[in-house]
Parts: sequence; C-alpha cells; structure tokens
Amino acid sequence: MMKKAELIFVPLTGTSHLAPTLEFASHLMDRDDRISITVLLMKVLPFVSSMTESIIASHPRIRFIDVPQLDYPPVQLLKTSPEGYFSVFSEKNTPHVRNFVRDIIVSSDSSSVTGLVVDLLLISLIDAAIELNLPCYTFSPFSGGFVSLLRYLSTRDDDDDEFQYSDSDLIVPGFVNPVPVSVLDPALFNKDGYIAYIKISKKIMDVKGMILNTYSELEQYSLNSFSGGQTPTLYTVGPLLHLNGQPNSDLDEGDRQKILKWLNDQPETSVVFLCFGTAGNFSPAQVKEIATGLEQSECRFLWSLRVSSPHDRRSTTTNNDDVLPEGFMERIRGRGMICGWAPQVEVLAHKAIGGFVSHCGWNSVLESLWYGVPIVTWPLYAEQHFNALTLVKELGLSVEMRLDSRRKDDGDHIVAADEIARAVRCAMDGDSGIRKKVREMSEIARKSMLHGGSSFDSITRFIDMNF
Repeated sequence: MMKKAELIFVPLTGTSHLAPTLEFASHLMDRDDRISITVLLMKVLPFVSSMTESIIASHPRIRFIDVPQLDYPPVQLLKTSPEGYFSVFSEKNTPHVRNFVRDIIVSSDSSSVTGLVVDLLLISLIDAAIELNLPCYTFSPFSGGFVSLLRYLSTRDDDDDEFQYSDSDLIVPGFVNPVPVSVLDPALFNKDGYIAYIKISKKIMDVKGMILNTYSELEQYSLNSFSGGQTPTLYTVGPLLHLNGQPNSDLDEGDRQKILKWLNDQPETSVVFLCFGTAGNFSPAQVKEIATGLEQSECRFLWSLRVSSPHDRRSTTTNNDDVLPEGFMERIRGRGMICGWAPQVEVLAHKAIGGFVSHCGWNSVLESLWYGVPIVTWPLYAEQHFNALTLVKELGLSVEMRLDSRRKDDGDHIVAADEIARAVRCAMDGDSGIRKKVREMSEIARKSMLHGGSSFDSITRFIDMNF
C-alpha cells in the first residue's frame, strides 16, 4: 500500500511552461488520491503576467509556495539571451530551492516527499535534489524532437563553440532528414545561449526521468531513438491541454463574445485563424503584406493582430486605419474579423475554423492537432523554427509557409503577400492530404489520454515506478 506521496514542482513561470506543468500535476492527483503536489513559484522574471496568475488560480487543489528574496541575473542578459538568463538564474537560486525543499521535507508529517520536478530550462536546480538525496525529474514543455536535439548537443566536440549560419546541415538521431542549422533556436548562435543548452544537454543525464508533453504516436521515430541508450527514462504524458480555454484576463468578455458570435455565423471549416502568441508582434510593413495576402486568398479569416512599435514591443493595435492597406476592410466585405487578443483554445475548437497560421509554439501545435486544424507554419523565435521543420518535413502534418523567417534575402525578413495567400489556400483546401492526416492525428491524440492510451499508460508507469 503506497503511503501518501508529495511531489514538489519548480516550473518556469512563463505561460507556455507553467500551464502544461500544472496540467500534468493535476493528472497525477486525479489518477491517485494519495499524491499531493506542492509548487514552488519563483518569479524567474521580475514580473508575473496576469495570464500566469489566472492559470495558477484555475488549479485550486495544488499548493503554491512563493520563493522570495531571489537573486536575479542582469536584465541585459535576458535581452541578449533568455536561455542564458534562465541558466544563470537557476544556478544562483539553487540554495534557495534547496532550503525550501528541505523545510517541506521536515514539515511533511502526513506525507512523504518522493521527488522534485524541475523545468528543463532550470536544470541546475537538480543539484538541490542531489544534495538532499531526493529523486529528480525534468519537465519538458518542448517536443520529443527537441529532446533529441539536446542529446545530439551533448555529443558535440565543440562544447564552447556556438553554431554559425554557415555550418552544414546536422545529422540528428531521431530525425529522418538532415536538420538545417538555420532552424535551430537562435540561442544556439550566441555564446551565453549555447553554453546554457550544452549544460542542459549534459545535466539531464543526472535525472531519474524526463517528462515530455507529447505522445508516442506523434513522434514515434524520435522517441524510438532513445531506446537502449544511456538516457533517463522518458515519460510521454501529453497532450497536456487546458481544454476549458486558456485563462486570459487581458481579453474583455465583450470582445470574447463578439469573436464567438462572428464565428457562429460562418460556414463550417471556412475560416483561417491567424494568431502568433504573446510575443507575436509584426511591423506595419509586414501587417500590410498579411492583409494583402488574406485578401488575395479570398478565404474567410479571424486575425489576432498585434503590431510592434518602437515604444512598446507588447503593444496591441485594434485601431487598424494606420497599419492596414487603404480600403482593406471595405474590400473584404465582412468575410474577415480582426481582433487583439483571442481565446485561442475556444477558437480552435470552433467548427468554423479550418486552418491555423501559427508561430508553431509547441502548446499551439498540440492544441491545433487536438482539434484537427491544419497549421500553416510561420515560426518567429525560440524553438519554433525547429518545430516547424518537424511538422512539415518529418511528420507531414503542416503546410509550409516559412521554416525559417530569419534567413531570407530581404533585409527586413518580410513574408510576401503571395506566399501568405498560397499557404492559406493550401491549408483551407478541404481535399488536402494534410487535412486528412491532421484529423487522424486528432483522434489518436484523444485516445492517448483515455484509459489504455499511450499517454495514460505512461502516467501510470510514472506513478508505479516512482512511488
């Protein structure tokens, strides 16, 4: 009979990391009422967004403990290399985490602390677990293919030499095709980011297991490449989705209802949705190309439009007169809607949506596949270019618009209107083979989380083997 067991999670508090981490924690408690979860909340950045606060509030059964008096690296490092910033942050704050975990162990009268789960980008925190002789696991909100890349990095001879865009394509175990250097995370092209990833790639060998937000049927080839090796045990537990809709206090309820009402009036699978995440801002020149491309495509569209400005990189533009082509709204005659923030999960779940132009963040990929919506790839930053390559070249589940939006001859990296129109029309083609494959993968994703499914069984294995 298993005693009460307490797991301590230390997530990265950014939305794309925190949300799936808490979903996994909830699944564990739902599956076994002897498991309790404590989350140490470290404000890895000197601020926490309102969306992050909403996600925390939506998991009332999980205990949250704030870790105060944190040591922050220089803010300048965050601007030049977020991954380097996270690496230094986790190193500087390992003593704080160790002390908090030790206090929890001492005070846990009715339950036994059985492990520490840390975000993959906060890998140095495993040293706290090692000092306390506590089993440690990493939680990865990234794809299985990304973990394959990490394993490849650990075998490189040039530990101190970051990548150059002139380097040759890579042969990465777990990938059928060569991986162009240009689709790697931009962090791998600067010294601080590269060193941070090398540390992660080597330090994951010290953990007891790696928890991945993916499912075996989606990335079978990549995951099979780990069998028989000297790597930690993999637990594929996804897709971990907040299916009631991503909490977002930045979205006015009236605006939300306006969006859903407009979608209700559209024919089934007739609308392409354009949304690019929290940092998906575009220059006015690019906005004009998007508008022209949508007009040329002749498709219905819902466009979450955010325009960058020299004063506020997170600005949202809902007054479109100064950025859209003259007469655009009149010419489209109501077949399109432009909004600021959009309730992404609700929109993707709507029967009117037939395509998704996305930045290819992994959470967005999993949400789109869950609802059987084909993606048009427009990666912008971080590992998104790598995800786009995986979706298009390895899995055949997306329409390629760009795999690398940074490496084009045009100096401003502008994606032209005709590229956008072509990709949108391709995704909205009801007879396309991609649409059929995506719908099949949607059924597989849903089955994976049901009793007897691959991810359901992986969670069972995690519980049985570690508690």
